Amino acid sequence: MSLDFYRKPTDLSAAGKHARLLKDLPRDVGALAKMVQGLLIHEHMTEAYGVKLPQERHAEAHVRPLEAMLDRIVANDARPLSAARAPDGRYVCVCRSFALLMVALLRSQNVPARTRCGFGTYFENGKGYDHWVAEYWRESEQRWIMVDAQIDDRQRQMFNIAIDTLDVKRDQFLVAGDAWRLCRAGKQDAKNFGILNMWGYWFIASNVVRDIAALNNREMLPWDVWGIMTQDESQLDFALFDQLAELTHDPDKHFDVLRALFEDPRFAVPGTVFNAVLNRPEAA
Repeated sequence: MSLDFYRKPTDLSAAGKHARLLKDLPRDVGALAKMVQGLLIHEHMTEAYGVKLPQERHAEAHVRPLEAMLDRIVANDARPLSAARAPDGRYVCVCRSFALLMVALLRSQNVPARTRCGFGTYFENGKGYDHWVAEYWRESEQRWIMVDAQIDDRQRQMFNIAIDTLDVKRDQFLVAGDAWRLCRAGKQDAKNFGILNMWGYWFIASNVVRDIAALNNREMLPWDVWGIMTQDESQLDFALFDQLAELTHDPDKHFDVLRALFEDPRFAVPGTVFNAVLNRPEAA
């Protein structure tokens, strides 16, 4: 059953030797999100918190496993995870790590949870920015709920965000496949989806592949590149990505297909991926 697959920490979301730190924590989702915000800081927003980030600390954002993230967090401050760190003492990362830690906290409480890769539409009107959120199963309502654990009060002010980040609607955060579907239907322009100087169908397609990996419990870095990913839109198999977008729109209905798809070398995370930010291959 798909819910069981997402119930336990595994692989990159496993706390490993730090599993004890995830015990006896609040069970309220809002309290968990606030805890995440007190432990992590986005590497491109540090100045908003009065932090001047030394160049060497950007390396923290390239760490994939949660266990290695926790190594640094507890080495810097041995207090329980429930104790918020000062901004300059927080772990430096990006949106994916906020989502990963949130998922790990939920899974440690036997709550089905997973990361989703896609685009936030609440940072700027008319734009879908490359972003990751957590998604958890609320048994009482029999539905998946998306949580953006990155958005704290400071970021609400910065980006004028008024949505409920503990229950993000499907048109506020578009999983990558849904962004693809809207663009293919002519309801959105692919040139409005991406980040920095990277926009368009090729970027959306790469996020579809990353979302497939996340649905298979492989929560890679937002700039990890492998398999079928390409920046050359002329090489995109649009019909294939139409099919992939349908699968990821309702992943539980297509759980077995997505699991089988992850055996395909076009989509499966290999032993080595290309880190597009550091411009080098790295062990995955």
